[in-house]
Amino acid sequence: MKPLILIIITALTLSCSSTKQEKYSPDSVNWGKRKTQLPTTDSLYKGSSYLSVYSEIYQRNEQQPHGLTATVSIRNISLTDSVYILKADYYNTTGDLIKTYFDYPIYIKPLETVEIIIDESDRTGGTGANFIFDWATKNKNTEPYFEAIMITTSHQLGISFTTQGINRRLN
Repeated sequence: MKPLILIIITALTLSCSSTKQEKYSPDSVNWGKRKTQLPTTDSLYKGSSYLSVYSEIYQRNEQQPHGLTATVSIRNISLTDSVYILKADYYNTTGDLIKTYFDYPIYIKPLETVEIIIDESDRTGGTGANFIFDWATKNKNTEPYFEAIMITTSHQLGISFTTQGINRRLN
């Protein structure tokens, strides 16, 4: 009788734990679902931000580059207002456009973070890769915040560092 009760309790526990909330995954970002129209009744404060990222760094000398995983965080630091990201372009070391993630307005809710991941095996950006983000906000005091975290733990290395975006005002 006790083994049967234990089996029932275990089954109930497993079934309850399988109803967890959906976990956020940067790979699951659907930019099209975030597409929005900009408010037309209010004038918007617009800006552009530069963010340096590193697909790889040199190890010992320039013939031995080492790949890094980059997590690019697009953060809305406002408690009350959404921010709008108008465009996200990724460039390599020589300034060539690698990828446009989107070129239409998307929204980011108050205190929300949306991420772009550059896989460690993707070295197309090189040692001087960067992003340009165009954005708009209702309030000039609620600019989005851009940050990148680069990391590798392969080959018994433990390398990690961050970079922060630099905002350039457009109006």
